[in-house]
Amino acid sequence: MDNHNFENEGQFNREMNSRHLQMLSIGGVIGTGLFLSSGYTIAQAGPFGAVASYLFGGIMVYLVMFSLGELSVAMPVTGSFHTYATRFISPGTGFMVAWMYWLCWVVALASQFVGAAQLMQRWFPDVPIWVFATIFAAIVFGLNTLTIGLFSKTENYLSSIKVYAILVFIVLGLLAMFGILPFEGTHSAPLFSNLTANGLLPNGMVGLVSVMLAVNYAFSGVEMIGIAAGETDNPKKAVPHAIKSTIVLLVVFFSLTMLVLASLLPMSEAGVTEAPFVTVFDKIGIPYSADIMNFIILTAILSASNSGLYAASRMLWSLSNEGMISPKLVKINKHGVPMRAMLLSMIGIIIALIASVYAEDTIFLALVSIAGFAVVIVWLAIPLAQINFRKHWLKDHTVEELDYKTPFTPVLPWITTILLAVSIVGIAWDPSQRAGLYFGIPFMILCYIYHYLRFKKW
Repeated sequence: MDNHNFENEGQFNREMNSRHLQMLSIGGVIGTGLFLSSGYTIAQAGPFGAVASYLFGGIMVYLVMFSLGELSVAMPVTGSFHTYATRFISPGTGFMVAWMYWLCWVVALASQFVGAAQLMQRWFPDVPIWVFATIFAAIVFGLNTLTIGLFSKTENYLSSIKVYAILVFIVLGLLAMFGILPFEGTHSAPLFSNLTANGLLPNGMVGLVSVMLAVNYAFSGVEMIGIAAGETDNPKKAVPHAIKSTIVLLVVFFSLTMLVLASLLPMSEAGVTEAPFVTVFDKIGIPYSADIMNFIILTAILSASNSGLYAASRMLWSLSNEGMISPKLVKINKHGVPMRAMLLSMIGIIIALIASVYAEDTIFLALVSIAGFAVVIVWLAIPLAQINFRKHWLKDHTVEELDYKTPFTPVLPWITTILLAVSIVGIAWDPSQRAGLYFGIPFMILCYIYHYLRFKKW
């Protein structure tokens, strides 16, 4: 499938391999959603419910990636699910999905730069937040201007720090759980007593379903494998391998991490702590644990932001490549970077940053709500596109000709669609997440209306 609809506008460099794809995806996934928001999940769903929700979320992501894998291998383009939704659902849906995803990362990046700046104030309390936010934004922008090969290697190193840190946390946490390491406040091995101390689901099924949006958001970023397929040296080999290895690694890491946190922290304590990882390290007796976690979370934010700007710029480029916005953004420079799309994405991030400072309770709240809601909507478009793609494919081909197949099509993609739809309904049960529906649904409708008014088709 052609990756570029315009001539003489430059080309992407296919320099990524499966390892790069894996670490790019991990870089986008492992961030503040795991390091800081895990305490909220435990408090809302209970310790057992938190572990169950992450296992369920991991299964859901795996199902989504089955569908994305088939599409990405058959049509490796830098636009991924936006292009697939446009061609196999409707142009209006593709337009809406692209803008939802772009906005998701713009808002996330603004939040992450502010969060990184706040973390730096632990060591430099007299330096204004905007100074560090600007520095981090400049660093991430600079990394994204590198050739895709250098960018991939940089992201590889940044993601590796997070992976090793989580691995160390899991090992130390398990040792504390089984009484091999001392743990403050306990006289015997904690084991799994906290998991059922308040019952399996202290807030019932409502508590479990209501955290699914937060869990899905924590897993967001894994879909970058599809976006980067158009810049991969051998998509037929690299994409399936990256999907399998990334999902297994993420599900194991997230599930084990939540098991350790839920087993060591009482439900009430997990709910009030700002960074549950710091609390666990403190209770194990790790010296300078707060500073260690501060550094790790900083690298996590930098890595996630690096991946996020990559995804935002490629999605904007894809909109231009499909003729849905100005064709001027389709230009690719000699390093294989869509610089104009990246600059426009940075402008969006700066606007979101300003909103986060001066209109946190109004404009920025709406943007954050749409961003959380957008993840599930984007994922929802993937199995629907795959179902229709398979129908089109079978008109002129056989299933055996596909290099990567979604098993049990169309049953499995429909199950995926239903599960995602249920998680959207669950948003309404959580007052803290409900704004996602209030702002997200109108934004979707506006995207469809604008597309129809401009292009006269849905």
